[in-house]
Amino acid sequence: MTEIEWWEYDDAAEMAGAVAGDVQFIIESAIDARGAAVIALPGGKTPLPIYEKLASAKLDWKRVTIVPTDDRLVPMGDALSNVTGIAKVFLPKGARVLPLTSEKASDYRAAGRAADARLQDVHWPLDLCLLGIGTDGHTASIFPGPDLDEALQGPKERRALGVMPDPLPPEAPVARVTLSHSAIASSRALMIAISGPKKREVLERAISEGAGSTLPIGRVLSEVELPVDVHWSES
Repeated sequence: MTEIEWWEYDDAAEMAGAVAGDVQFIIESAIDARGAAVIALPGGKTPLPIYEKLASAKLDWKRVTIVPTDDRLVPMGDALSNVTGIAKVFLPKGARVLPLTSEKASDYRAAGRAADARLQDVHWPLDLCLLGIGTDGHTASIFPGPDLDEALQGPKERRALGVMPDPLPPEAPVARVTLSHSAIASSRALMIAISGPKKREVLERAISEGAGSTLPIGRVLSEVELPVDVHWSES
């Protein structure tokens, strides 16, 4: 059973300060121990206040590599591109931001293989993987659909793969590339940051259902051996 520790905050600003402080500590510890840090960060609106706080930290950013937990198969600069949003915050600090994908692709599985090959050159395991969740229970881009089992149970050495959510999310109806479950589970630290009562309800249900959960986050957490910190803000 995965050990879950909940941290609760009144609002997003309070949560952002706390999570940014924790991420800063993890980065500093990794640089002290190994000379560099590699972290995975999600896209979306919820983590943006966290990133703004983190970017103000006095870190040796040139020793930090950041990869998205997942991305949409769209060109760099597209409004749906996760890496574009991350790069806008952290490239000016001097961090290395490594895309999983940077273009529209008709073959999402080939795009996933290319992302996996790119990540094979990165120091592994991740020092930190920060996750969000959707109200449908997806995390990173591990969605319900034909590629769910492959994302959860594929080869342990695979770090990324292409996936096609089913149904496609109406706000972003495109194929994705995502970190695999094994890439997430092997991280030295794993954190989840969510806001609002609906996502808390979804996460609590997923945790209670465990390995038999119909929600991807429940399946992911049921096979994670390290403790997981969940940061939740009411608004």
